[in-house]
Amino acid sequence: MKNYFDLTGNVAIVTGCSGGLGVQMAKALANQGCNIVPIARRMEKLNEVAEELRRDFGVEVMPIRCDVTDTKMVEDVVKQVMDRFGRIDILVNNAGTGAVAPAEDITDEQFEHEFQIDLFGTFKVARAVAKHAMLPAKYGRIINIASMYGLVGNKIAPASPYHAAKGGVVNLTRALAAEWGKSGITVNSICPGYFWTPLTKDTLESEWFKEYAKSAIPMERYGKEGELDSAVIFLASPCSSYVNGIAVPVDGGYTCV
Repeated sequence: MKNYFDLTGNVAIVTGCSGGLGVQMAKALANQGCNIVPIARRMEKLNEVAEELRRDFGVEVMPIRCDVTDTKMVEDVVKQVMDRFGRIDILVNNAGTGAVAPAEDITDEQFEHEFQIDLFGTFKVARAVAKHAMLPAKYGRIINIASMYGLVGNKIAPASPYHAAKGGVVNLTRALAAEWGKSGITVNSICPGYFWTPLTKDTLESEWFKEYAKSAIPMERYGKEGELDSAVIFLASPCSSYVNGIAVPVDGGYTCV
């Protein structure tokens, strides 16, 4: 029998992997046998994540501190991973931030900061991984974590820089998919909706959000831990070789109404 989602021996870089969705997706990949390179800015958090991944899944883990806005750091990460493993099969571009304020009050600095991390950072890591690992190997799976807010606007939390940056990630994904597809590299994006993380917990479990969810989300609730796993595994699979350039909303139906 064929296991369509077996990732044994694969190597995945997961950015923004010090907590929240990044860790959840790293665990999903590790559960399929994938070795993990978690990267983020906080080394103490990365070490905790690495220990948990090794203990629970028995895979190789190589945590590396990296700021995705720093081109040299990104290049150094890719070199270190190639020196150790000789391959990078999967990239999950998850590092991101979010400025919430009325558009008329957003500063130039806030807008630029959002783009530097969410959009330019995504490109920098994809560029380095493709150039030094995936293009030479003629194989790769790049998964950019955008947002349902990259597909639509919203009326609950004004966040124009976030919408703009994540919309950019969705179309950057299409551009890279079109350019690198002939080299055996698929580039796809996932557009999560409202998901439970330690940082969003208080908001999502508040009474006002529960009321909002009933009117705005067809499933009338936020996403639970683990409900993003299958989308990541699907797009990371060697068998998903003809899935390229898509944006997959995982949002309980928010963007379908």
